[in-house]
Amino acid sequence: MNSRERYRAVMHYRKFDRVFRHEMGPYPETVKRWKAEGMPTDEHLATLAGYDRFETVGINLSLFPGFDEETLQEDAQYRVYRTGDGVVKKIRKDAVYPAMPQYVRFPLLTRDDWKEFKKKLNSESPARLPAHWDSIRKQYKNRDFPLGVSAGSMFGWLRNWMGVEHVTVMLYDDPKWIHEMMEYLADHFVAVLKKVVFDVDFDFAVMWEDMAYKTGSLISPKHVREFMVPNYKKVTALLHKAGIDTIMLDSDGNVDELIPLWLECGINYIYPFEVAAGMDVVQLRKKYGKALIMGGGMDKRIMASDKRAIRKMIMEKKSLLEEGGYVPGCDHAMPPDISWENFVHYRKLLNEF
Repeated sequence: MNSRERYRAVMHYRKFDRVFRHEMGPYPETVKRWKAEGMPTDEHLATLAGYDRFETVGINLSLFPGFDEETLQEDAQYRVYRTGDGVVKKIRKDAVYPAMPQYVRFPLLTRDDWKEFKKKLNSESPARLPAHWDSIRKQYKNRDFPLGVSAGSMFGWLRNWMGVEHVTVMLYDDPKWIHEMMEYLADHFVAVLKKVVFDVDFDFAVMWEDMAYKTGSLISPKHVREFMVPNYKKVTALLHKAGIDTIMLDSDGNVDELIPLWLECGINYIYPFEVAAGMDVVQLRKKYGKALIMGGGMDKRIMASDKRAIRKMIMEKKSLLEEGGYVPGCDHAMPPDISWENFVHYRKLLNEF
């Protein structure tokens, strides 16, 4: 089987020759460690790990143009800078990635700010689609790898632009504004996506939220149902009309109370299922059966421990690996406490399935 055939078979619980090999990659600091421990530097990590080819089309649904990225203030210890999404952050100059910065100021705090944001969310901006799209889409017709398309974010992007505290307070203080913004985002996603999803036979779509922490959702399921479900359905209805029936969503944390709502909306592939947040892919399969496709679920802490523990972790998921509907991988980006030796051992065991 080629990568595309394998991916579609795994997604639909059909017979496949081996597991689909894909996962979140390592942090830059992890790669530095691996290189120091013998990782070949003249070969792609995807080749070394045996990953299947897996790509998304480069459409732009987010702020365009973005904010100017610049350093605003700097001294011997700290740097204050603005990112492309307009957030002002402060970080120690000796911080080791992925160290968290201090969030100093968010760009979307008032309705007047939102007026300016909408200018950066113009669905008709020509650069929303890749240059030479007519030529590119023809090249995709005879591909042998799974190809997907980004489908945006309802809460995650607003959280990034407003900050967790402000966006959650506005759910109560100005719910009409939250409704307006999420409806605008959904309509914007649909307007851009309809320009591409009927041009190519896509294998999946992918959303991003990161809307949970260690013990649960950042907002209540009641709020998800009120504000997000109707807007998710606008997007998934278009995707389904285009024949895209694998819709992925990336959220860290404990998403147990959110899964039923996402499934209701037609979002059926969730990842990366952080084990430290109580996410257990074996138990989730028992709970949701074949309605839920899963990715990730391999404990990054065990990957950093010893080979015996790594083997035990993988073998506990043997039934999922054989049944399908599961793409095994680290339960987040791989931190630098994972050695190159452990990573190689972990991938070798997985790649045997």
